[in-house]
Amino acid sequence: MNNLQWLAKISSFAGNTFAIWIIIFASLSYFFPTGFTWIAPHISLLLGIIMFGMGLTLTVDDFKTVLKIPKSVFIVSVAQYTIMPLMAFGLAYLFQLPPELAAGVILVGCAPGGTASNVMTFLAKGNTALSVCATAVSTLLAPILTPFLTWLLASRWMDVSFWSMFKTVIQVVLLPIVLGILMQYFFQKQVKKAVAILPLISVIGIVGVASAVVSVNRDSLFVNGFLIFLVVLLHNGLGLCLGYWVAKLFRLNYADQKAVSIEVGMQNSGLASSLATLHFAPLAAIPSVIFSVWHNISGPILATYWSRKEETKRKLVTDEKTLNN
Repeated sequence: MNNLQWLAKISSFAGNTFAIWIIIFASLSYFFPTGFTWIAPHISLLLGIIMFGMGLTLTVDDFKTVLKIPKSVFIVSVAQYTIMPLMAFGLAYLFQLPPELAAGVILVGCAPGGTASNVMTFLAKGNTALSVCATAVSTLLAPILTPFLTWLLASRWMDVSFWSMFKTVIQVVLLPIVLGILMQYFFQKQVKKAVAILPLISVIGIVGVASAVVSVNRDSLFVNGFLIFLVVLLHNGLGLCLGYWVAKLFRLNYADQKAVSIEVGMQNSGLASSLATLHFAPLAAIPSVIFSVWHNISGPILATYWSRKEETKRKLVTDEKTLNN
């Protein structure tokens, strides 16, 4: 086995145990903050690397999918940028969160879908093509919609500069993704060999962001930790449920319903962490870190439930056919 194969194996393991690594390093950074605070100035760079990796996995065919299933992609995109932002605003208002935390929760709600949703949709036996396409579309819409919705909803608590946030999202999201797509298009063979190690890079990047945020907010996390966790749990859970029911309301098939649910409920919390740290205060990044941990626990639980349900259904159909024959 060569070095690239070993790295691919390690990468696969890291991706499958992502939530565990976040919990481990978030705990270490909480108890030993001085070992991780140095990462904080490099959060944007880490996010840019993650987004570049996402671009490497996208192909022209992914965007052609929009033309094949425009209704489904449109429904996911609208649900993504209405359900989660409005839910965030409602929870921040209901729980009377301090300004920084309220802005942080709203930022998570206004972020595009996270790439982890694609894996969860696959495991749940949902429409993975729809999930990949919806993540790409929501991410490309992020430079406009994330700053605008944050400005619209979070201005009640803090001053929000649409233009400065817009520039940041262009720099750390759109440009790296476009570069990744171009590299994938022109150097397909070389990129194909490297794609297997991308989960490892993403895990290292997001774990680094989470560790940095926890280390610089240790005291605030101790005081507000339970409240933020409760808000995040409700935000994620309601997003998953409402995404599913919206898809059902528009009569999408069962595989699409699962994809919409997961796509709406799982956010790009790394982007939210970066924006919160750069444009608000370090404390505002705490909701996105907790969201990152929690949705990587709730997502696999839901995916496992749907997968087992699908297997049980298939077994019943197979048994019924056997009996009839």
